Amino acid sequence: MLFELGVLAAFGAMVCWGFGDFFIQKSTRQSGDVESLAFIGIIGSVMLLPFVLLDLHLLFSVENLLFLSFIGIVTLFVALLDFEALKEGKLSVIEIVFEVELPITVILGLVFFAETLSTQQAALVLLILAGIGLLSLGAISKQHYFKRFEKGVMLAVIGAIGMAFLNFLTAAGSRQVSPAMAVWVPYLVFTIICLFLIWRREGFPKLVKNAKTYKLVILGMGVFDTLAWLLFAFAVLEEELAVTIAIIECYPAVGLVLGVLINREKVRKHQVAGAAIALAACISLGLLL
Repeated sequence: MLFELGVLAAFGAMVCWGFGDFFIQKSTRQSGDVESLAFIGIIGSVMLLPFVLLDLHLLFSVENLLFLSFIGIVTLFVALLDFEALKEGKLSVIEIVFEVELPITVILGLVFFAETLSTQQAALVLLILAGIGLLSLGAISKQHYFKRFEKGVMLAVIGAIGMAFLNFLTAAGSRQVSPAMAVWVPYLVFTIICLFLIWRREGFPKLVKNAKTYKLVILGMGVFDTLAWLLFAFAVLEEELAVTIAIIECYPAVGLVLGVLINREKVRKHQVAGAAIALAACISLGLLL
């Protein structure tokens, strides 16, 4: 087999996250951040139910329940930051800035999971980061240095740092409990919190109305985002976290294509070059395994 199953799961997560963020950007602009996260949680909780039925007994462990619930709270805050960044900025650019999570996740994997990277793997990870650097910059000019960064980039950077810790926690939950439970329980937790916030703020009529009006966008967002997390959780069982996340972080290339072809976003030559470099390095990394 050209690619191992864990690597294939990682590539699947990469594609799903690219499409998922495309739909998330549309949904946040149509319905709002909290509402979009609630839709994802509702769809994902139902989708994942068949995968967790045989593992429900694992929740009788207080340690497992508290740990997975904590992941759900972290997911809530990180997702809202990421959603706001997607709502404000260009999909083709914000997707790339999210790549800041890559080096942090790699470091967490090396330190806490005692993982190792070969010289070739480390070089490819650095090459991915180089591509990210090109993509995160707007017009390259000697003037207005501090204005080079695109709108929404700072929010994306903060969200990406949080996402790195969420990646680590999800990997730990997948190995400690089970891949499906590491996604399903956090989904339940942040869904309940989101629905409570919506109820206190404006009630459910608007949520129901948006669900009917934007049903295709909401369905695409929920399905792709849930599949991405599930595939990621399974991938980290087969492969090291550092390598898995490096492969998955190619998903901005999908966002770049969708942003340009569908949203008619304009990107510059050095940003296209950055996407090509990052994608080539990710594929090469997968072939090394």
